[in-house]
Amino acid sequence: MTTDDLGLAQVVTMTAYVDVHVPPPEDLPVAVFVFGTKQIRPVEIAAGRHLRGAAPLVIVTGGVNRHDGRVEGPWMRDELIARGVAASAIRVEETSANTEENVRNALAHIGEAIDGGLRLAAVSKWYHRRAIHALATHAPGIEAFYGIGYEPGYGGTPITRGTWPDHSDGRPRVVREFGECRRRVADGEWREVAVEGGAWRALRASPASPTG
Repeated sequence: MTTDDLGLAQVVTMTAYVDVHVPPPEDLPVAVFVFGTKQIRPVEIAAGRHLRGAAPLVIVTGGVNRHDGRVEGPWMRDELIARGVAASAIRVEETSANTEENVRNALAHIGEAIDGGLRLAAVSKWYHRRAIHALATHAPGIEAFYGIGYEPGYGGTPITRGTWPDHSDGRPRVVREFGECRRRVADGEWREVAVEGGAWRALRASPASPTG
């Protein structure tokens, strides 16, 4: 599928499929897992939840950003601390180069959250469904988890659920996300997921040898 041949029905289907937003109850303590980015919105989401007592653990991920050279994990940690989040509540992964590595390289932190009785709440761009598949595929024992999707800004304009088909950055990103997620699930590389009981859950066993 190209970015030039989308009808209304396809837009609706694609929007619903890639949307990660299945948030935890407002008062439920969770471990917030922030996927690597240079966007500030996920930092604000994680800080707000921590400061109201609903995120006792915050995991930030990301290595060197290819666009501006910042190391995403430590940058987000510093921004969280500047907003009042206790340094002792933050875990940092800083070597990953992609979504799957965000998860794989932070497995010790994910294990800490699970061992502490906390469900994860993944914070990512609202259309970043590969984040959901990455957690379901590469984080053993995760079972049910949540997704908090935010609207990223590119070129001074946010990519929203309503505007992405006409957004010069949003259209190719959403189309690519839709196609890649469906293909990699069909190929057995990623676990299929679905929303059940108000949370994301994996539907089948992990592939024996998932690829990155």
